Amino acid sequence: MKKARYMVVLIALISLMGVMLIGCTGGSKDENIASESMNGNSADSKTDAAKGSSDVSDNEVSRSYTDYKGHVVDIPTAPQRVIFAGETTGDLLEIGIQPIGVLGVSIKDALYENELTQVEDVGFPINLEKVISLNPDLILIADTDEKGYESLTKIAPTIMFDTFASLDERMIELGDIFGKQQEATDWLNIYNAKAEEIWKQLYEKVLKPGETASVFTYYPGDRLFIMAQAGFPQLLYGKGGMKPTDPIQEVLDAGEGFRQISAEELGKFAGDYIFILNPIDSEAEKSTEELLASPIWKGLPAVKNGHVYRLDINKASSDAFTREYMLNELPKLLGN
Repeated sequence: MKKARYMVVLIALISLMGVMLIGCTGGSKDENIASESMNGNSADSKTDAAKGSSDVSDNEVSRSYTDYKGHVVDIPTAPQRVIFAGETTGDLLEIGIQPIGVLGVSIKDALYENELTQVEDVGFPINLEKVISLNPDLILIADTDEKGYESLTKIAPTIMFDTFASLDERMIELGDIFGKQQEATDWLNIYNAKAEEIWKQLYEKVLKPGETASVFTYYPGDRLFIMAQAGFPQLLYGKGGMKPTDPIQEVLDAGEGFRQISAEELGKFAGDYIFILNPIDSEAEKSTEELLASPIWKGLPAVKNGHVYRLDINKASSDAFTREYMLNELPKLLGN
């Protein structure tokens, strides 16, 4: 899983996907930086801690929260300065949260990039000095590396957040974390009702029950991936949507965002409909075009039936902002 999350961010570095593992946070140097931040003003820290304890009792300014990895964290009830180090930043925007720090590579050329009004890049891997300078009161990370997590906890309350979870699960969880339960519920109700109607129309006019779909993309180094829990497949395989092929279902059941495959395995994973995510990196683009010109590709049933669709990878993330866009674009893409 760590490798899968790391690869999502690497793909985002080239193409802005979404799905990831933050790399090592810099070892002992960064740990010392975090420690110095905690210890440099020890008298003030003790005063603030005592005051915080009193405020928690009287005004409930913080509360206990347990993240999906089991960390019990004392978080503010109304976070104001949030760092989100994951590939689904668009989720926060849809419930009215403006982060102050993100992984810059995860938002570059994203559909919502211009919606982030006050954000700064915390680096990839995360730069602890930059994090300290932003003075966050809450940090959310997709990284599952415990060493990096511990370094961040010395700066501010830190939550491991599952960006591979379904859209509904993520939005409900974020609503809980930020005290935006109603906003999250309202957004999901509207989105899910719209999704249900769009899929209904697609099955009435374009699709047939039981038809399968698969999503492929290339990464530099001539590496071909079948997408599963990460990005666009979350929309395709959602309620009322299309079905994955059996081999893709195995990848989904294994909890993987994606899996590297060989070109020779295309026939095994290819569905009745194929979606190709256009990479940004020139080397990956070349690999894509070579694949599309190959006999293996041309022999696929979906290719012969004209059921191949291409879309830019930076428009195929699984975050809420992009999902809403893709939901509107899907009927156009499929010719409805």
